[in-house]
Amino acid sequence: MGDTKIEWAEKSWNPITGCSPVSAGCENCYAARMIGRSLPKMGHRGPFSSVQFHPDRLDQPLRWKRPRRVFVCSMGDLYHPEVKEDWRNQVLKMTSLAPQHTYMVLTKRPERMASHHNRKWDRPNNLWLGTTVESQETIERIYVLRRIYAALLFVSFEPLLEDIKQIDFRNIDWVIAGCESGPRRRPANIEWFRSLRDQCVAAGVPYFFKQMEVNGKVVKMPKLDGRVWDQRP
Repeated sequence: MGDTKIEWAEKSWNPITGCSPVSAGCENCYAARMIGRSLPKMGHRGPFSSVQFHPDRLDQPLRWKRPRRVFVCSMGDLYHPEVKEDWRNQVLKMTSLAPQHTYMVLTKRPERMASHHNRKWDRPNNLWLGTTVESQETIERIYVLRRIYAALLFVSFEPLLEDIKQIDFRNIDWVIAGCESGPRRRPANIEWFRSLRDQCVAAGVPYFFKQMEVNGKVVKMPKLDGRVWDQRP
């Protein structure tokens, strides 16, 4: 239970499900496509835009004895405005109750994340915080993220919708990148990912190239310039 096919994680944990669009990267949201499949099995009822708390799923990490990399709220956003503070606190408390795991939280709302994680002493070693950036227009999310106190900060450029230049990677510890997936995916250019890789190499930031469309099919962990870029922090 909770196994995931996401290449940079081993488990997904969804005590909160549901979300609403915030930018162009949300247009073909993979989680929203699961409303007729995986989400009902998680207890989600109604439209994807209905943000819901599932307390019966809170203790899942306690059942995983071997240390795992856990993607938190892969079917929602822990920092959505409709997530109650008490819900979020219960989720984050579990990171200390099951400290053997590494918890990775990703949001398109880093300003809300920053308002919660604004104290130097609120910095558990097993909690990694990240934001999604899909375009030059959303690059400001990186600069909000890097002001957050966390054991590790990461940026997911997925889906990458255009070439992004002159990124300041100060205080950023990891970069994930990939094209859009799904039947309505928008095209991506390999040069965008090469440019991003080069900026990461120059900044000394590990680069994880997750997926790219090749000959009409999305290829997982594709080669770029003769090698697979699967670097981790």
